[in-house]
Amino acid sequence: AINPSSNAHYLLLNALVPVFISFAALIPILRQPDLNPHPSGHDRFIFIILNLLAVITGIYLLITPSFPNRAKLFLSGAIILLILPLAIPELAAEAILVVPDNNNNNVEKGVKGCFEMVIEGDKLGMLEEEHGAKRLLCRIDFWLYYLAYFCGGTIGLVYSNNLGQIAQSLGLESSTSTLITLYSAFSFFGRLLSAAPEFLRTKLYLARTGWLAVAIVPTTVAFLVLSLIDTEVALQIGTSLIGLSSGFIFAAAVSITSDLFGPNNVGVNHNILITNIPLGSIIYGFASALVYDSNAGKSTVCMGRNCYFATFIMWGGVSVLGLVSTVLLFVRTRHAYNRFEHRRVSLE
Repeated sequence: AINPSSNAHYLLLNALVPVFISFAALIPILRQPDLNPHPSGHDRFIFIILNLLAVITGIYLLITPSFPNRAKLFLSGAIILLILPLAIPELAAEAILVVPDNNNNNVEKGVKGCFEMVIEGDKLGMLEEEHGAKRLLCRIDFWLYYLAYFCGGTIGLVYSNNLGQIAQSLGLESSTSTLITLYSAFSFFGRLLSAAPEFLRTKLYLARTGWLAVAIVPTTVAFLVLSLIDTEVALQIGTSLIGLSSGFIFAAAVSITSDLFGPNNVGVNHNILITNIPLGSIIYGFASALVYDSNAGKSTVCMGRNCYFATFIMWGGVSVLGLVSTVLLFVRTRHAYNRFEHRRVSLE
């Protein structure tokens, strides 16, 4: 809207605006929480309104690129939508009081079969039990979780980083901006959908690790579509599905880390978890580069379906591995989630 032909302006805004917004967001976060929380019905109403505003904002920003001649007008509308949540004065007063359970369970260890060890060995006895970094790294559940994130969310992020080259290889370079918009928008909607299980828990309760397994399925389907169908529509559908899946995983993962390994150490523990992002970027990116270069031959640019066909097959297989890992994590943790849910319902 300010200067669409200037890359320098874009990079400057992209670097500075998120920083300013983050500092502004710290103001309500750092405020002392109100120890007299509002009734749960009031909180639920505010949460629904905020999510409704977020959905409207996402749809608005999704259609904005279709009207490049009215960019300044759409910018004004976007700013209004983004500051509209400030009209809810109770938002800053809300607080969620988490009381961690510091009881340590001693897990009996013994010689077990491989399958039994994966399913039953060293299972979490309860949710929100605090784990330091050393204890975290000794947990089977953590490594299943790490593998699920590595093969689920990270693979989607690497796909988005290669979108431009993927579109170019298929002769759809002019559609790159559309693909990036689709990935970003559906990633946003995926983040919003991560809150849906909380609304459905009274009618359809499933452990968060179970929803994480469900969230990886669209990525697996997307790579299957990309491998079998060589059209622009298939690329758009696959990109949208991967964005939806990745957004859900990124948003839900923080809560899952807190559930499984304790709320007090969630910052350190989650940063240990997401070390798989740079690691995955190197491994997946290098593998895709080898496939790309092998099909490019002496040319610097590879054109045709073969440039990424083997990569899509490989990434699809990786996402299946992530799905299997997440299902195992769900099987191992659902008992702890069920206990936590029964206790919550009884307290209410």
